[in-house]
Amino acid sequence: MAWIWMLMAAGAVLLWAVSLGRVLSSSSPACLPANSTFLSPPRGDRMSRNVLLVLAHPDDESMFFAPTILFLKSKGHSIHILCLSQGNADGLGNIRKEELYLACVTLKIPAEQVKVLDHSELQDGFHKNWDHGLIAELTLAQSQLWNIDTIVTFDSRGVSGHPNHCDVHHGICKLLRDNGQGHIEAWELVSLNIFRKYSGPVDIWLSSTLSSSSKQPTYTLVNNSPSRSFEAMASHKSQWVWFRRLFVLFSSYTYINVLQKI
Repeated sequence: MAWIWMLMAAGAVLLWAVSLGRVLSSSSPACLPANSTFLSPPRGDRMSRNVLLVLAHPDDESMFFAPTILFLKSKGHSIHILCLSQGNADGLGNIRKEELYLACVTLKIPAEQVKVLDHSELQDGFHKNWDHGLIAELTLAQSQLWNIDTIVTFDSRGVSGHPNHCDVHHGICKLLRDNGQGHIEAWELVSLNIFRKYSGPVDIWLSSTLSSSSKQPTYTLVNNSPSRSFEAMASHKSQWVWFRRLFVLFSSYTYINVLQKI
């Protein structure tokens, strides 16, 4: 029986290596399907988009959205971040806020394009319910200030299941409903089941297949430089404990993002 387990382990290592090779094979961040028109130029004479990444806490950008950020930057789009809380559940809000700005240096997002809120009704916590109307109102105000045409955020399951993440999604949906979407296009980061979430680069095979066959506009963004995700996450020193290091190593969100249109 031992040889069977050894064979399975060798197969798993080989699959990981082949999958990582596919991730790293591109000279720049890639989008699958390859012939997609994902985030084509907006109307008018502008060739790039103003994209707003709406987060719940500092480190969300590095832990979950790094492939999206790196892909969009490679295509010349302007990235803005609206973080709806300082992540002050453990009293480290001011530290975590500064860590977000440091991570954005690694991700090449200018500090003037990053906004971190500390609203009394939007405090970090598993048992804190965030008002969807307030999220919509604050996001709309920031979108108008930055002339945003594209929003990227969590889906209804919040990737990790954190209720603050889920509330952000519902707040963005309310914004779109109340404003008839207008000129803003919105995309959500698809939550993966636990087996896919911790399969690292291996999930690229299934994600790319599902993106090609999905009826909803769905795209897989491939991070050809996972080390940038590690470097960005390492800026969050207050959060960079051993289990988060393992998460970033084995999380498929380090290597790929699957985005679906809201």
